[in-house]
Parts: sequence; structure tokens; C-alpha cells
Amino acid sequence: MILSLFDYFVEHYNLPNIFTYISFRSAMAAVCGFLIALLPGRWVIDKLRIMKFGQEVRSDGPKTHLKKSGTPTMGGLLIILSVLVSSALWLDVHSLYNWILLLAIAGYGLLGFLDDYLKIVRKNSDGLLARFKLIGQFLLGISIGCLVYYNGNEYTTYIYFPFYKEPILDLGFWNGIPYIAFVTLLLTASSNAVNLTDGLDGLATGLTLITLVPFAVIAYVIGRADFASYLFLPHIAGASELSIGILALLGASLGFLWFNSHPARVMMGDTGSLAYGGALGTIAILLKKEILLPIIGGVFVLETLSVILQVLYFKCTGGKRLFRMAPLHHHFELKGWHENQVVNRFWILGVIFALIGLLALKVR
Repeated sequence: MILSLFDYFVEHYNLPNIFTYISFRSAMAAVCGFLIALLPGRWVIDKLRIMKFGQEVRSDGPKTHLKKSGTPTMGGLLIILSVLVSSALWLDVHSLYNWILLLAIAGYGLLGFLDDYLKIVRKNSDGLLARFKLIGQFLLGISIGCLVYYNGNEYTTYIYFPFYKEPILDLGFWNGIPYIAFVTLLLTASSNAVNLTDGLDGLATGLTLITLVPFAVIAYVIGRADFASYLFLPHIAGASELSIGILALLGASLGFLWFNSHPARVMMGDTGSLAYGGALGTIAILLKKEILLPIIGGVFVLETLSVILQVLYFKCTGGKRLFRMAPLHHHFELKGWHENQVVNRFWILGVIFALIGLLALKVR
């Protein structure tokens, strides 16, 4: 919106056109997202506490987590509000990619809000029934898949693999049904992966921050024909504009981490974790980096795999456990690692995975 305003002043009053630069607007979106999350954060936390929107801790989880019971939850609302306001201020209103990203954040955030609200009302950790949550994720995935497919470009249905220059698959046959199904599965997987990872103070927030950085770089690079050509990447017109939405989310996450770091004064709840996962999946889809997402977000993948392996091993061995507890972060807690140790070491792993993902842009 601000871009439209300054376009008018630049045209009629010969003012500096710095506000038209994507790099400047992206940085400002990050700063605004940070401030919008930070400044009213304490007030929002107090309101959540007064309304008794407290975290319900799993009874079968680590005993050290019982003291977190009652910590204000639904902090994801603060993230979502910050992203929506900051992005609306600095994006180009004609940028369809940013609007799709904001729709994904709001849609998955709403689904998570329903889950959190039911947990609070029922006074236990059981929220929305798993099948209803899955139906909601599928419906959101189909909606976003259709939006992307029917407003796509020449690369939309191609699937690119890391370290390869040319696309490996084209899912555009049968009127795009395979592509829409692929998008739905990816978004469902990414939203659940972040949801499973959100179990320690600051863990999911910090990992999402780390994952957003390489995607911001990728968005800027493939949106420029010269950079994309040099790196043998598909040039997607308008992709650079998506860096504004990405950095708005990054800034909002930094502001939220101020309150979410150990000891957390607020939890994001499913409101935040599902919104994060939906956002990461949508960004990867729009940038044609769907297969790169599991590399850049490698810690999310490890956390999800630990749950899958735990369940399979439990069933195949008649009740034995592969890990002391799943997801993986609880396993290391029960081994004696302090919560901060787990979080910091997982963040380090997240940085390594992000660097590998960036390396894949050049090694092709």
C-alpha cells in the first residue's frame, strides 16, 4: 500500500524512489513485523492470561514440562497479525504470490486457532479431532493448489530436484490434478512437521527463522532474470516481491521469539505452528523449491521421522520403543540434556541444513 502512495509522489513531485526498491521494502517489512509483534506483546500476553487461555500440557510428556501448564498460549495470533499488517503496508498490491502466502498463513492459523480453543475449553491437550484437522489441512491445500495452478506460469507444474538444472517431473497432466494433489500433500506434511517440532521454548520459532533466510535469498534471486540465468534457475517474474512477505514473517518471528525464548512467557500453540508450516510449504511451492524444502527444513523432517519410526517400531515389536520419547527433542531431554541445550543444538543443525540448501543453488 505504501508503494502505491510513494509511486504517486515520485511521479508528481520528483521524490527519491527508494520506496520502490524491493530490497528496501523487504527490510522495512521485517522491521515493521518485528515491532508490531514486540511492542504490544506484553499487553497481548497479559490479555491471554486474564482470559485464562493457558497451555494444557500432555500428561504423558516429560515431567519437567508440567510447570509450563497455564502459560498463555495462542501466541501465534501475534505472529499472524504482525505478518498481515506489515506485509499489507509494504507489498505491491498486484503481487499475487504475496496474497497467496498471506492466505496460507491466515488459513492454517485459523485451523490452529480452532484446535487451541477446543483445548482450552475442554481443559486438556486434546483439541480438534485428528480427522477433522486433517480434513481442514486437505481443504486448505486443495484451495492453495488450485490458486497456484490456475494463476501459474510456465514452470508451475514442473518439479525440480536439488543439484539438477532441468525439471525431473511435470505434474500438469489430467488438468493439473496430480499437481494439486502434490501441493496438498506437501502443505499437509509441512504444517504437521512444524506442529510436531513445537514442543520446547523457542524451538519451532527459531528453526522457522533459520529456514526463512535461504528462502528470502532464493525469492530475490529467481525473481531477477540475470541472477536466475547465471545460476541456471527458472526465472519467475514477480518472485522477488515474495521476499517482502517472507521477511515480514521473519521479523514477526523475531518479535515473538523475544517472549517465546526460555523461559517462555507465551506459547504459539497450533495457531502459530500450523501457520508457520503452511507458510513454509507455500513459499517452497511458489518458488519451485518443493523438494529443497525437506533439506532446508531438515530438522523438521528429523522430528517428523522420529514420530513415524517410533510408532512403526512400537507396533512391530509389540510395545518396545526406538526412542525414549518422540518427537526427537523429547528423547534428548530424557537423556539428560537441558531444554536450552536441545534448542540451541537443534538450531545449529538448522543452520547447517539451511547452508546445504543454499549450496544446492550453485552446485548444479
